[in-house]
Amino acid sequence: MRKSIAALSAIVFASAASPALAQDANSDAPPKAPASWSDTIKLSGHVEGGLTLNTANPPDGLNFGHLFTDKEGKPLLNQAILTIERPIDVSSPNVDVGFKLQGMYGSDARYTHFLGELDGVTNHRNQFDIVEAYGQVHLPILTAGGVDIKAGQFVTLEGAEVIYAPSDFFYSHSYIFNFGIPFKHTGVLTTTHVSKTLDIYAGITSGVNTTLWKGDNNGSPSFHGGLGLNLLGGGLTIYATTSIGPEIPRGTAGVRPNKDLRYLNDVTVIWKINGKLTSTTDLNYIHDDGFDASGGGVAQYFTYAVDDQLGIGIRGEVWRDDDGFFVAAFPGNRDFVNAEKGKPATVIGGGRTTYGAVTLGLNIKPPMPKVAGALLVRPEIRYDWSLNDTTPFAAGTRGHQLTVAADVILMF
Repeated sequence: MRKSIAALSAIVFASAASPALAQDANSDAPPKAPASWSDTIKLSGHVEGGLTLNTANPPDGLNFGHLFTDKEGKPLLNQAILTIERPIDVSSPNVDVGFKLQGMYGSDARYTHFLGELDGVTNHRNQFDIVEAYGQVHLPILTAGGVDIKAGQFVTLEGAEVIYAPSDFFYSHSYIFNFGIPFKHTGVLTTTHVSKTLDIYAGITSGVNTTLWKGDNNGSPSFHGGLGLNLLGGGLTIYATTSIGPEIPRGTAGVRPNKDLRYLNDVTVIWKINGKLTSTTDLNYIHDDGFDASGGGVAQYFTYAVDDQLGIGIRGEVWRDDDGFFVAAFPGNRDFVNAEKGKPATVIGGGRTTYGAVTLGLNIKPPMPKVAGALLVRPEIRYDWSLNDTTPFAAGTRGHQLTVAADVILMF
């Protein structure tokens, strides 16, 4: 590696010192052919596994308030993900076509299934899931920036955290991610690049975590969209997004599954304070008309990049489940999906609770040989508690819990 750098430095120095030499070298080189469409297809993947320990020693073995990290003291293969994609060039003056197909195997798939798609393949903890499967096109129309159209299955616009583990700073997820936003959608989503500072999102979907026909838990569509602002030359970004539509499973008594709306609203503000310090604020409010239930709160993140191999982060959150409707635990491997379908399921609620949580974590990226891919280790310590004297933790016996956790992600 050092010899390559030295050689490259020598060439650059010689070219700068002698313009004639640089001109001769360039004149002999054939012009570089433009990349073909197939040359821009990317293949990537990662494997993630982790462990969470709970000092409350919950008798039911569940870390209440968690989903992807819900099993206390049990090693999890969270995600084994493979992605093949051809991203579109949103700045192209021409039509540009792309796609993405991303599949997952692991324990996280218990919570990320599209209804009606691979959700009954196995009762085991590790399951299969299609995370995203869509086609996409960039059209240079309407505005200087053009319009992008995405059709198929895709992850939500909402929230500061995502399913794809390497893109999150922390191993565990916030209450907002777990209970305040959708995970995925099936439908059509447009992005209109009004200007360099403003994007408008608008689309029609089958709802939250649903597919079409039998994969939809009711018969009505939902709206998904919002606004994106890019300010301070990219130093400040703001996303205000929403999903509005009926989400109650058909056959639920006492409500109108195809008419009663659920509003899932989120605002995410990302401020790059300087080259190392980033502030992220996530504001959330949700309401379901059918059950007249509301929830919402705020999560604040600060992350600091010490260097290329070490990052430090803190996340603080307050989230209110005003009617004890949204925050729950799902002990069985198919309970979450069955609850979304309106089928019999074991669902453990936390009551009318205001949850507080503080998480301290590290991102450690040890140097790795190129052939081995990249490695990310994310240890964390997290404290959850009830701010209104309820006892949702440790199988309903405690008002707080302390968890210590870590995961390892190998990316290739």
